[in-house]
Amino acid sequence: GAQLFARHCAVCHGAAGDGGGPMAGVLLIKPADLTRLAAASGGRFPTARVIARIDGQEALVSHGSPMPVYGPFFEGPRMSITLEDGERVRTSAPIALLIGHLKTLQQ
Repeated sequence: GAQLFARHCAVCHGAAGDGGGPMAGVLLIKPADLTRLAAASGGRFPTARVIARIDGQEALVSHGSPMPVYGPFFEGPRMSITLEDGERVRTSAPIALLIGHLKTLQQ
């Protein structure tokens, strides 16, 4: 997850996930501070929402199109992960790895 993040996300979101990547200054819409996802969701990491944003189910205006801009990089074998409420959801292995990494970045 950390390697995928470093390769595809850190340029905008920053190595620490705080939104301060090298490209942040030239973007019209500031990249999200990914370290505050759980805090902004009442202290629970919003796994389902993050999956929907990464896999393109939920479009992001800041990306100009459905995310991911790097679509093929986040495809892969499907696996199940458990949501905050105990429900299980299937997503690609790369997205599951990214979710795991994002959870480690939370403040």
